[in-house]
Amino acid sequence: MTDFFIGHVAYYFIVALLVIGLYGMLFKKNFVKKLIGMNILQSSVILFYVVSASKYNATVPVIDLKFGSDPIHYINPLPHTLMLTAIVVSVATTGVALALLIVIYKRFQTLNEDELLERMK
Repeated sequence: MTDFFIGHVAYYFIVALLVIGLYGMLFKKNFVKKLIGMNILQSSVILFYVVSASKYNATVPVIDLKFGSDPIHYINPLPHTLMLTAIVVSVATTGVALALLIVIYKRFQTLNEDELLERMK
């Protein structure tokens, strides 16, 4: 039982990050805090794909004479490559969101969701 827990501790950490990110996005009223929650959620998804694509005691997918050509000894590089793309999209999303928050603050002088909805009426 303890081997199972220790072997999956990264997944428990990822679930904790996912819950923290969801909590920040759903229950916080400040838009900056919502953005931070979104970034934490995105990071947990990226970590999930990277952790699930890694193998213990495996190497890069270049045929090595020590390991032979058995694919069980090699890591699939595709999920890692796709997560690099996801990181770039995450940075771009964060930049656009911060620009929108600056415009919202300049126009309405608040970043609180309830106050903003009331001022927009």
